[in-house]
Formats: sequence, C-alpha cells, structure tokens
Amino acid sequence: MAVTSLEQSIAQKQGTWLSALLSSQTFWVIIAVLLAASYLSIVTDSFDTPRNLFNTTRNVTFFAIIAMGMTIVIITGGIDLSVGSVLCLCSMVIAVVMAGDIKVGSAVLCEGGCNIYWGIGASILTALLVGAFNGVLVAYLGFPSFVVTLGMLSIARSLAMIVSNNRTISKFGPDHDLLLQIGGGATFGIANPVIYMVIMGLITGFVLRFTRFGRHVYAIGGNEHAATLTGVPVRPIKVAVYMISALTAGIAGIIQTGWLGAVTVSIGQGTELQVIAAAVIGGANLAGGAGTALGAIVGSSLIEIIRNSLGLLGINAYWQGTFIGGAIICAVLFERVRSLRSSN
Repeated sequence: MAVTSLEQSIAQKQGTWLSALLSSQTFWVIIAVLLAASYLSIVTDSFDTPRNLFNTTRNVTFFAIIAMGMTIVIITGGIDLSVGSVLCLCSMVIAVVMAGDIKVGSAVLCEGGCNIYWGIGASILTALLVGAFNGVLVAYLGFPSFVVTLGMLSIARSLAMIVSNNRTISKFGPDHDLLLQIGGGATFGIANPVIYMVIMGLITGFVLRFTRFGRHVYAIGGNEHAATLTGVPVRPIKVAVYMISALTAGIAGIIQTGWLGAVTVSIGQGTELQVIAAAVIGGANLAGGAGTALGAIVGSSLIEIIRNSLGLLGINAYWQGTFIGGAIICAVLFERVRSLRSSN
C-alpha cells in the first residue's frame, strides 16, 4: 500500500513538473531559438561560423542586459520607456568625463581626461538618479509609469545633447584602450559583453527567486493592494525597480560605448521597443506578476536571431519589425490561452 502511494506521489510530481514546463512560455521560446538556429545552420553557410556566432551572441547582450531590468519593472505592473535615452545619456556622460577638460567655474577637472573609474562612476550615478526620479513620481506621486518614462525618454536624450554639445565623441582620454577592451574585447574567445550578461543574469535570477525583494516584486505585480495590506513596502520597492531598470540601461551604455568606440546622440534610439519586446516574448506579463531573467535573455536571443537571419537569407531588412511584432503578438496570445485554460 505504501509502495503504491509512493509511486503515485512520484508520478504526480513528475506530471506536475512536466505540465509546468510545457506551459512555460520561456521553454517554448528556447525551443524556437534552437529550431531557428538549427534551420539557419542547415540552409546557410555563414550562420554557424565562429565570426557570426561571436557577433550574434555579443549583439544579444546589449538588449538582454536592459531587458532584465525592464522585466523587473514589468513584473510590478509598470513600464519604462526611457531606457534607450538613458543608455544614450549614460554613454555621453562616460565619454565626456573620460575625454576630460570639464570646467567647474574657473577650475578644470581631469585636464586631459579622467580615468575610467571616474567615467563609470559618473555614468552609473546618472542612471541611478534618473531611475530614482522616475520611481518617486510613479510610487509616491501616483503618476502613470507610461507618462513618466515617456517624458524621461525626451528629457534624457535632450540632456545627452546638452552634455555633449550635440557632437560625436570618439576619444576617451588616457583609458581609451581600456574602455574599448571592456566593450569590444574577448576572454577565452567569448565576447566580454556576453560574460557580463551571464553574470547579471545569474544575479537577477537569484534576486528574483531567492530573496525577499524578489518575492515582494512579484507580490506587487500580482496584487498591489494585497501586498500593501500584508506589509510589503510597495513604494520603496517601486522606486528601487525603476532605479534597477535605469542602472541596466547605464551598464549597457558603458559596454556599448566601448564596443562602438564612439558615441553620438542617436545611440539607443528605438532600444526601448526592442527591450520591451524581448521581455514580453520571454514571458513577462504586461499586466504584472510574471517574468524571469532567463526569459529576458532568450527573448533577446530570438529577436537577434530574427534580425541576423534576414540578412543571411537575403530578406529585406524592413521585414524585421513585422517578424518581431508577430512574435510579440504570439507571446501575448500564448499567455492569453494559458490564462483561459487555468481559469477553466
């Protein structure tokens, strides 16, 4: 009798695990990524070459890093439309600081250029201030996140123009080569940005899954009123998630500056749309309460494979938006079907 109960218990757990896996949007996106990669490896001669794989994985990172921060915001039921402009602003800040000759009154700071630590520090501080500003307006003043971050989208890019005097910066002072190595270099044949993405993915996944902060983030997205009644510090956490979102945009901006070797005020345009798409495709629910770091990475991977495949297959690049938009609609449809099945 005990043996039968044990077998039934094991079978039930296996069935629950399998059903959870099959109902996971992230799982099916991973399958889609693998199938697309396999198909492109068969029908093209250049997809699975070391050079293309190196470039493709590196390109994924710029969106995936920001998508992790965006996912955390979406889990709470919010949205951050300012990430592309914050990326631009932070890129300009590190470029201007490292280029040097910054005047404060009659004094000149870092004549000939500041070191990279000052540049990164200034860039990160800028991102955190922008995120805190967004978070305070949303959490404490009750502004809609869509309106606040849409306004910041314009403000941050305008500030980037002011900081740089609307010019292209391609010389980064005494640590110029170090910055280029950080963003454009490789370690053991793996692009450095990929290593940063993996580290950030592990940290983000751990925080969301195993910490009180992560549980509170999901609770706010699931039912903010109930979370408040149970003692969750909703407002401080909301401020924190917008700071995290801006921080990830700032980190991506630093890395992308090192990769490109030059910064213009057009950098990051349209990034917010692709980042939101990556988060949604990866399983983040725009209504809140769902999303993972892994989903952000695989969603970004699928978008990059779509972009890469158009060139390899000789398809007009203008179709990129159609394919990405279709993927978003399919992702939302999947979530809708899953919700209907669970409610029945």
